[in-house]
Amino acid sequence: MDRSKSIGLLNKSVADELQAVHQYMFFHFHLTDQGYGPLAMLFKQTAIEEMLHVEKLAERILFLKGEVEMVPAGPVAKIKEPTDMLKKAMAMEEGSQLDYNKAAIECGANADSVTKQIFEQLTADEERHYDNYEKQLEKIEKFGPSYLALQSFSTVTEPGAAKGGAV
Repeated sequence: MDRSKSIGLLNKSVADELQAVHQYMFFHFHLTDQGYGPLAMLFKQTAIEEMLHVEKLAERILFLKGEVEMVPAGPVAKIKEPTDMLKKAMAMEEGSQLDYNKAAIECGANADSVTKQIFEQLTADEERHYDNYEKQLEKIEKFGPSYLALQSFSTVTEPGAAKGGAV
């Protein structure tokens, strides 16, 4: 097994996952500000899952005696329209699925079955994220602006948030 190949693939994935964390938290902040609590929480929960992906990838890099590169893949897109946010998120998740599938194949060919399994699990997670975003977009397209308007009446709050806005 050539550890450097696996470490390179893992670090590229760390960069992509960090990018997703930053992008999804940007969406979360702006959706919260617009009053779309449930959709904002979906982005926050997904960002947390992406952080856990970074942790899993980093642990594997360190096991392989590599150095974890904690640099996001690129800047945050300043998107503030909910439907455009969902389209961007779907494109990101779809790209990750393709990248992780390729990485799993490459790791398998490199006799690194543990890293291959990590990439296969990440692929499944990204498919689920894509599905969540796709369902939200379909609801907006089906029900129109009223679907988003109903979210402004939601009682969904931040976990652990006290009444009156104090956290």
